[in-house]
Amino acid sequence: MAPEFFRVNGETIELFVRLTPRGGMDALDGIDCDAAGRAFLKARVRAVPEKGAANAALEKLLAKRLDIAPSRVDIVSGAIARLKTVRIAGAGTDLLDALRALG
Repeated sequence: MAPEFFRVNGETIELFVRLTPRGGMDALDGIDCDAAGRAFLKARVRAVPEKGAANAALEKLLAKRLDIAPSRVDIVSGAIARLKTVRIAGAGTDLLDALRALG
């Protein structure tokens, strides 16, 4: 079984995301693993990595793809790194199913 790119933590879900800014389009490109075997969701956005624009675009993209309010999505670590931890409030079964469908 492949490692999960997210973790349920009480009433929240933590996603592990590798973001490519200036990626030509806003898209989620599946799941990948790093050399240590940690899984992450590959994402790319058109926005540049300046003044939080790429991070804001990632939050908006995730909210849209998961059909949730953008206020539920928050980057909690990796704000200036490519590898990020994104917290999503409200860990329901519909949301978990939507996350699994991304892979």
